Amino acid sequence: MNEDFAGWRKSSYSGTQSSCVEVGWRKSSHSGPNNNCVEVGLVADAVGVRDTKDRDGGLLSLDHHQWHTFLAAIRSDRFDAPKF
Repeated sequence: MNEDFAGWRKSSYSGTQSSCVEVGWRKSSHSGPNNNCVEVGLVADAVGVRDTKDRDGGLLSLDHHQWHTFLAAIRSDRFDAPKF
């Protein structure tokens, strides 16, 4: 599935500097202003998740069922850190 995400391209409206737009990815609405964020990309049979600060560092690729299961787990606080 990862090869599906490889075809995404830099927008022709992007400049020559590092601040560019890649078509297909969107930043999470829960990302903070300090650049601690993830981006989500959709293709026909998968959802990709990557770190905005390390776009070439790999991605998590999930099929749509796995993605919805992952979102349900987040919404039910199954990933919250233990409270001491």
